[in-house]
Amino acid sequence: MDKKISALFDLSHTLAKEYLKQFVYPWETLGGIGRFLMEIAPSLGDEYVEMCEGVFVHGTAKIARTAEIHAPCIICANAEVRHCAFIRGNVLVGGNCVVGNSTELKNCILFDGVQVPHFNYVGDSILGHRAHFGAGVICANVRLDKKEVVIRGEDIPTGRKKVGAFVGDFAEVGCNSVLAPGAVIARGEKILPLTFVRSR
Repeated sequence: MDKKISALFDLSHTLAKEYLKQFVYPWETLGGIGRFLMEIAPSLGDEYVEMCEGVFVHGTAKIARTAEIHAPCIICANAEVRHCAFIRGNVLVGGNCVVGNSTELKNCILFDGVQVPHFNYVGDSILGHRAHFGAGVICANVRLDKKEVVIRGEDIPTGRKKVGAFVGDFAEVGCNSVLAPGAVIARGEKILPLTFVRSR
């Protein structure tokens, strides 16, 4: 499987287009997401409101009062952040995304139209345009032995101990599946419920 950014994602569906274009592989982007968000924040325009320091929310986005959102974070047009969602910072939530109840996001990019609607964890990851997670899908981002994450197949070292999953455009991941650190899901791939997906 081709694991390059160009093979997984249509960059026209994210505010991070210019940032992502600088890299070949998606895991190379993880160290700079927060810095990138703060760099583009001043250019977002009047449609965005700084809800609290470093948290920029489009006027059409819906944010539940019980959601907790830490900076830096940008939430785009028509996104919905539901009850008790926890956004820990370094997060871009694309347009028309759904971040559901008890879902936790950390250091990640959600392209437009992503749905992580129920009890999901997405850390150190990128989810492509209209990718969808069933209830309880988890992106594990640390190996049990705490060693560097290596992308299988080509055995590419990432240089990082925290690496989540990279899920291509239109991919579907079934309920209660676990994506191992460094897992890559191709565009349009369908993962059955209760599946453990290793980097491959």
